[in-house]
Amino acid sequence: MAASVFEDLTWRGLIAQSTDPGALRAVLEDGSITLYCGFDPTAPSLEFGNLVQLATMRRLQLAGHRPVAVVGGATGLIGDPSGKSAERMLNPVEVVGQWVERIRTQVERILSFEGENAARIVDNLEWTGDLSAIDFLRDIGKHFSVSRMLAKESVSARLEAGGISYSEFSYQILQAYDYLELRRRYACVLQTGGSDQWGNLTAGVDLIRRVDGETVHALATPLITKADGTKYGKTASGAVWLDPEMTSPFAFYQYFLNQADADVGPLLRVFSFRSHEEIEELEARAASEPEGRLGQLALAGELTALVHGDDAAGEAIAASRALFGDGDLTRLDARTLAAAVAEVPRTTLAPADGLPPLIDLAVAGGLFESRGAAKQAIAQGGVYVNNQRVTDGAATPTRDDLLHGRWLLLRRGKKTLAAVEVR
Repeated sequence: MAASVFEDLTWRGLIAQSTDPGALRAVLEDGSITLYCGFDPTAPSLEFGNLVQLATMRRLQLAGHRPVAVVGGATGLIGDPSGKSAERMLNPVEVVGQWVERIRTQVERILSFEGENAARIVDNLEWTGDLSAIDFLRDIGKHFSVSRMLAKESVSARLEAGGISYSEFSYQILQAYDYLELRRRYACVLQTGGSDQWGNLTAGVDLIRRVDGETVHALATPLITKADGTKYGKTASGAVWLDPEMTSPFAFYQYFLNQADADVGPLLRVFSFRSHEEIEELEARAASEPEGRLGQLALAGELTALVHGDDAAGEAIAASRALFGDGDLTRLDARTLAAAVAEVPRTTLAPADGLPPLIDLAVAGGLFESRGAAKQAIAQGGVYVNNQRVTDGAATPTRDDLLHGRWLLLRRGKKTLAAVEVR
């Protein structure tokens, strides 16, 4: 018998906190409900951390529920104090509006907008843009106790760190008002978010109870950390964004391919849509055959396809294989190769005449610290140029050897890479 969606979320470790777990489970199992999660446009793209919520929404949608993604054109103008030690920089209204549209496209790739439980995307500026300060304070603000607001972890942490502006202090009221409006407009009865949002989530639950006398629910997912308790890092070029222009599909794929064995199982449970049995088998094989990196390959391929589509995932997989000698580099298009090269150490040359000898390129590219070490490794057949083994360090590549007329890819052994860009 298949697990219920509540049991599935529990098995995957996706429930850090919830309001009345028994009641929430009953609601999820009793029929189709409407749920929502908010995403503030504080940058042109969502990040890896937001993918936890998007994957959770998709999981609930596949179980028959209706997700509403709120892209915060209003709350994004204020700034959420959760998880921040200092005030956010306030961005211009026009910029936030542009980011709202970009984030819409990222959400649309992951949720389904067809069928009886089709998702919808809304902007909370729709119901706050024309709301006067007087009406907001009279109708909504009067239901909030300052002492309870001060007790929220996100607020108390900021007060201890040096202070908080009234704007960010009021953020929880705006988020709570979102829940009230979504309850009235779409009969929404569940809000999801990260555990650092718990105070904001429960503020909405309390407001709906006080104003409309209704019982609704909140579910917080845990913050995703590595097995050693540390946060996940970044790619070579920065944060792990969902926008392909900010983090290429190749860099995205490579990021998950490079995760440690101890972290793959938990990541598969959070992000993969494979069955429990398939994931447990991958976990077992990853433990017994770590050299095969089966869990990493499954995770990276599935997540890249989820965020960027099957075609982009296929290109990323082909580029990754070719980069490490298991494929033909010349078959990669210029865009994919450029994305791959961006993730490895590289140097740029602009020679007036011809290219320098291979031995000098190997040192310039950072594969070796000295010409002597490079000479020895080349003579032993341990160096490759564009996946072709070379044995003569004095050999000089020509411009005809450049991939797409621009790059040489150097490799020492199986895993140490460097790129030379020639202009």
